Amino acid sequence: MNERLIPEAAYRDKDAVEMLRVWIAENRLHCSIKVGMYAESTSIDEAKAWGTILADAARHIANALHEGYGQGSADSLQKIQAQMNAELDTPSSPAEGKFVNRH
Repeated sequence: MNERLIPEAAYRDKDAVEMLRVWIAENRLHCSIKVGMYAESTSIDEAKAWGTILADAARHIANALHEGYGQGSADSLQKIQAQMNAELDTPSSPAEGKFVNRH
């Protein structure tokens, strides 16, 4: 198993929450997602909050491609956005699974 490192800030912040874990396993995408945190405890729209989280993650990926591989971060971000829109419009595979509510 090849897990990513937990950011140092998550260790320092007693209120840190893991929101998304994504794996490629058995040739498929598998996710563990903390859905409902905003809907259950704030007046923030859950879908909009996830849009912000995913956009921020895309910017981090583009920055990592720039720092690690010399790719232009703006160009990488544009490619990520274009592919995300294409995948949302015409999925290459179904999103299967179920919502398991574990508090």
